[in-house]
Amino acid sequence: MNGGPMTSAPELELEDVTVTFGGLTALAGVGLAVDAHQVHGVIGPNGAGKTTVFNVACGFVRPDRGRIVRRGRPLDRLRPHDLAGLGIARTLQGLGLFDRVTVLENVMVGADHRARSGFLAGLLALPRAARDERALREHAYAVLDGLGIADVADRYPPSLPYPVRKKVALARALAAEPDLLLLDEPASGLSAAEIDDLGETVRELATRMSVLLVEHHVDLVMRVCDTITVLDFGRVIARGTPAEVRDDPAVLAAYLGESVG
Repeated sequence: MNGGPMTSAPELELEDVTVTFGGLTALAGVGLAVDAHQVHGVIGPNGAGKTTVFNVACGFVRPDRGRIVRRGRPLDRLRPHDLAGLGIARTLQGLGLFDRVTVLENVMVGADHRARSGFLAGLLALPRAARDERALREHAYAVLDGLGIADVADRYPPSLPYPVRKKVALARALAAEPDLLLLDEPASGLSAAEIDDLGETVRELATRMSVLLVEHHVDLVMRVCDTITVLDFGRVIARGTPAEVRDDPAVLAAYLGESVG
């Protein structure tokens, strides 16, 4: 390949990852690779290990065996607070928004690394902070506007419907301008129309970054992903394009006849 290993290496790889909790094997030799500007979906029946894959990728769970690799570089002791420095952002099922600051300020926290003097300095009105905070506010507002929710910038998260709060959480992740976005069940709690909207958003994001999408809404994954890894009982049972995965007998058997189209 042209460009050498640093440009050709996947954005993120899990290599032979095994995770055990007590006597239970949550993941057994799982491997996957998220390529540049690709949406890589992880699906599987309940209990398949999807959440554990996400938690390993985020540094919440350390594998018993195997490794996490970022652009060809092993991440031996990945922790959640390392993600921003690696150009990685994530959303969580629990949203994790701050209830007592505005939507705009929540998104500013996500973009904090852009500011030379930091969000805390802005709150304390230290030198240089006013100019930085103004730029930070403008950036955060632009991210909200890009997701169609700039009108709630001055609201507080508890006052918003759940689907809007999910968009705020996504905005906060996007404010960091990541190269790799990790999405954990982003469609949960959304209506069919909202899931369609989410799908369009994810495809648009892939023009700017890579996306790892862990999701139980199989129809969304089939629609938006370039590559899909299917788990069952902690093992990879299939991987490939949506068309390949949809027709895989092992996938059909795992879902016990559920529609995966």
